Amino acid sequence: MLQFYQVDAFTDTKFKGNPAAVILLNEWPEDKWLQNIAMELNLSETAFLVSEGEDYMLRWFTPSTEVKLCGHATLSAAHILFKEIDVKKGELSFKTLHSRILKVRDKGESYEMDFPIDLPRPCDPDQFNVLTDQRTSLAFEGREDLLLILKDSEAVKNCTPDIGKMKLTTYRTIIVSAPGENYDFVSRVFAPNCGIDEDPVTGSAHT
Repeated sequence: MLQFYQVDAFTDTKFKGNPAAVILLNEWPEDKWLQNIAMELNLSETAFLVSEGEDYMLRWFTPSTEVKLCGHATLSAAHILFKEIDVKKGELSFKTLHSRILKVRDKGESYEMDFPIDLPRPCDPDQFNVLTDQRTSLAFEGREDLLLILKDSEAVKNCTPDIGKMKLTTYRTIIVSAPGENYDFVSRVFAPNCGIDEDPVTGSAHT
């Protein structure tokens, strides 16, 4: 029998935000088993944890692949450790296969996550106009992600992605964003190459 937790991250309302599964293991099984569990749960991310002394090894799987970084599933894993497992410390350290150590601090009514910064490079925006039905004003490439800036928040809200053409790219996620009106910015994230056409909320897109 496998015990797992499901957490709705980045929200204070049930059935909102971005759901993630959190599974604590005693040791690492074969990767195929991890992928099959994530595929069966069919959430945008499943976080697997193995305790290593005072720290934890953390890996993330979508229904179709393992990913190198995930914000909401890291937040969900920390929440389970703090609130359900009742870890008696104010800061958790997660070791990962591809990122540096990730830290999450319990601030009482909220959490604070320390994630690696991605410094994007500007590139020609016109080549990406085929990816949505909106004109791209600016474009930036990160380590694995593409950031497209549209003219305003309404363009982001109303844009229709061409998922087929997005799948032909090599990007982990394609972030569509613009300056906001009531917020600093708005964004949507498409990740068809990870088996997720559109992700509800993507923490790693904010790095």
